[in-house]
Amino acid sequence: MNRVPVAAERNTKTAVAALRSLRLQTLAGAIAFFSNMRRLVFLLVFGFALKCSAEDLPLYRPALIGKSPDAIINRIDENLLLRAGQKDAAVMFSAGVEKTGELKWSGTYRGTPDSKLLEQEVLRVLANAKMIPAVRNHQPISVVFYGTVLFEVANNKPRLRIFSNQEESELKKESDFIGPQLCLGGDSKFSGLHYPSAQRAPLAVDGTVDLWVKIDASGNLQEEKVVKESPPLLGFGDAALDDFANAKFIPAFRDGKPVSCEITLPLYYKPGE
Repeated sequence: MNRVPVAAERNTKTAVAALRSLRLQTLAGAIAFFSNMRRLVFLLVFGFALKCSAEDLPLYRPALIGKSPDAIINRIDENLLLRAGQKDAAVMFSAGVEKTGELKWSGTYRGTPDSKLLEQEVLRVLANAKMIPAVRNHQPISVVFYGTVLFEVANNKPRLRIFSNQEESELKKESDFIGPQLCLGGDSKFSGLHYPSAQRAPLAVDGTVDLWVKIDASGNLQEEKVVKESPPLLGFGDAALDDFANAKFIPAFRDGKPVSCEITLPLYYKPGE
């Protein structure tokens, strides 16, 4: 029996198997390499997209009413108000607008006489309304929105307008003015309204403060002053000054551009909050 060809054949088979194994290992390595590269490219593209989307946002943008079907202006039934007998009226409101544009809380106040129907309708739509979220430092941020709803009847037809401020002079002129909006989070240190201590306010009563603030075009608080507090001498004014001392704002906007401004904010303090 010739053992040399058998040995040669065995060696040939071993070499072929080794070569096949090497090719499989190389293929597996290549697949793993390209799989890792695809993952890396995906992460790079995803990170770049996030960076670009953040850079696409402006430095500042106030929360806006918007024009979507869920916008406040599109959900108030003005014809229903007219049929119900609502006359000329105005209602002020505030709302916490989340980064998503959803409203976390809302409330109305300082309505004109005979504005009850309008106030009820505004509260109804605020419960499920959605707004365009605010932006500070190129990032969405939660804010407090201050607005005024005006309802008028002319020639037996309703006219509804919503302004993003509560300044009497601006409302009379119907200015293109958006009041500053208090930031919740980010570089703002505002953490809510804090009821005065029991030593300052031994009686558990509701308190109100009119706080005058001066805010620059970058949303920084320059000055603050208590215009009015009720009841007096119970610490509500001092509490307001402390609460807003380190707050940041979305600056006021006039004709689409950030501007400095001076406004008076109505604040409401309730026991247990």
